[in-house]
Amino acid sequence: MQKRKLGTSNLEVSAIGYGCMGLDYAYGPATDRQEGIKIIRGAVERGVTFFDTAESYGPFTNEELVGEALAPFREHVVIATKFGFGFNPDGTRYGLDSRPEHIKQVAEASLKRLKVETIDLLYQHRVDPNVPIEDVAGAVKDLIREGKVKYFGLSEAGANTIRRAHAIQPVAAIQSEYSLWTRDPEPEILPLCEELGIGFAPWAPLGQGFLTGKINTTTTFDSSDSRSMFPRFTPEAIKANQALVDLLGQIAARKQATPAQIALAWLLAQKPWIVPIPGTRKLARLDENLGAADVELTRDDLHEIERATSQITVQGDRLPQEILKLSGR
Repeated sequence: MQKRKLGTSNLEVSAIGYGCMGLDYAYGPATDRQEGIKIIRGAVERGVTFFDTAESYGPFTNEELVGEALAPFREHVVIATKFGFGFNPDGTRYGLDSRPEHIKQVAEASLKRLKVETIDLLYQHRVDPNVPIEDVAGAVKDLIREGKVKYFGLSEAGANTIRRAHAIQPVAAIQSEYSLWTRDPEPEILPLCEELGIGFAPWAPLGQGFLTGKINTTTTFDSSDSRSMFPRFTPEAIKANQALVDLLGQIAARKQATPAQIALAWLLAQKPWIVPIPGTRKLARLDENLGAADVELTRDDLHEIERATSQITVQGDRLPQEILKLSGR
């Protein structure tokens, strides 16, 4: 597996990471724990060194799963996790919470669940409008000084927030949704990352499964699958957005690849400091995703994709409005 550095930090990871969230959160009933451990370890065996989780996935259970699965490989992997939400004793959320004292409590709990002495990359999951970002960056700076965290990241943050945070504690990586059907980071965030030397880890690089070509108007989602509530996964939106999948399929056929591999290869071709983190529950899909690193898109291929996608208007918001309100401050 090829390696990449997240910006100008010394944080080197596999060119394609692994998003662990879907193993037991957001995409239907949780997978069997031993199956989850098997696929995480399968990723390690295939050269993946970058694993993404968060306290809110579960909540808490995903970090525990990741901690158990990666314990034998701790010295060879980079684990990213996140703070930013508050939880009641029963596990329900009470909202955003990035108060410095809460950040430090969350970090201590994450260290235990992940079975590590240091968190490699700690993201703020969503910007908290009630806490100045300077205070958030300062709290993480303290954790770095104490040796409990190595690098600081932000998720779904706006350009001004990133710049202000970076002035207090250098930001190693930004994590936001980015793919051929969600290109919101392109006007401001990616140029800012380039300017400041920050890496970028796209979540949902396969459009939450849509860009694989495996979802159509007859697809049904379990009530525990968040896509059942997402505007882009209504039958009408799926039908309207099929043109994007058709484009990927045409290029994939020419490249002897799959639509998913073209979608990931396109991301890898955008910048050398972009590291997508697709997730899957199946080893065959893991192999498919990792195979994207070997797909070379020429300049002509990229121009063709750009020309074709400029004619396609993606239908439906990427997330429900109540979630979008938490993004990009």
